[in-house]
Parts: sequence; C-alpha cells; structure tokens
Amino acid sequence: MKSPRILLVDDHAMFRSGLALLIRAAMPDAHIHECASIQEASAAELDGVDVVLLDIHLQGLSGLEGIDLMHRRWPDAPVLMLSSQSEPETVRLAIARGAAGFVSKAETADDIVKAIDRALHGNSAAPAASPDAQGERRLTPRQCEVLDLLSQGMSNKVLARQLSLSDNTVRRHVQDILMFFDVGSRAEAVAAARRQRLIG
Repeated sequence: MKSPRILLVDDHAMFRSGLALLIRAAMPDAHIHECASIQEASAAELDGVDVVLLDIHLQGLSGLEGIDLMHRRWPDAPVLMLSSQSEPETVRLAIARGAAGFVSKAETADDIVKAIDRALHGNSAAPAASPDAQGERRLTPRQCEVLDLLSQGMSNKVLARQLSLSDNTVRRHVQDILMFFDVGSRAEAVAAARRQRLIG
C-alpha cells in the first residue's frame, strides 16, 4: 500500500502535534498535514488526502459544518471525527452528516491508530460502545447540501441551478430527505433537521 496521506484538523496545537507524533510512530511512512481550522484545511495545497481527522469543536466553522467541505475537496477521503465527547447523540450527528466514523480523544493511541487504519481500508470506525450509530441510515453529503438549501426556502428549480443538477435529480434528493426524516413536506423535513441540529 502507498504511503497514507492524512489531514489532521484540530485547533488545539498541543493535541494536534501529539497525535501527529503518535501516528508517525505507528505509521512511519504516513504523510501528515496539520491544520488548525476548516478554512486552513480548505486552502491547503495538497496533492491528495486518504483520510481526514476532523475535530468536532473548532474555531470558526465547526467540524460538523466542515464535513461536507472536506468531502467536496477530497471526495474519496473518509472523514473521521475527533472529540472528547462520545455521547450517542454526538456520534449520531457526525455520522448523519456523512462522517465515516467517530474517534474519541479519550481512546488509547493504539485504538486511534486502529481506527485510522480501518478507515484507510474502507471500514467503519464508529465506536463499538455506540451501537445506535452503526448501520444507521445517514444523509449523503449531497443530501446535506440540498437540505441546507431547502432550509433557505429555495424551490427545486433554483436548487437545480445552484447545484448544477437536473430537476429529476433534485426531486429524488428531496424525496430521499423526506423519507429519511419520515415526514410529508419540505417544511417538516427542515423542522426535523433543526430539532436534530443537522442545520442551523
């Protein structure tokens, strides 16, 4: 396997540097790029990324808000959320927004490295202690994007132009979102998403 390219986004410099050292010790061939914010990560000039480690609490855009941006920039790179919190609700929010998994900062170095390795090999890294988050239906990054625009009151035609999609594709995304929240209207879907803090 080629040397893994890892993007580490965390605004706590000490933790970021310490985690980078741990990863390099376990994966000597890894190329690790460190950033302190979503904005810095989005502007980074990188040839490619194989996995993103993204802190859930960041200055500026939060990790949850940044998942879709990371997917847009590196669509093939799984995003692992980092957090000192591991409550099922926090995990569920991360997974629903499109994260490939969730890594608690309270885990051992070995467990964190194993989670990264599983993500690199295409396996889930959701914590075993949170079964509700595993196998749960989730919104795709594109559906999250459609949901954000729905919350702004955009019609399907405007959505299609905004996202450069066909009208049929937008209609399908909207129907999938209604099914996800088990509701009958766009307004109800937006209300449900706000209750679950998937959108602002």
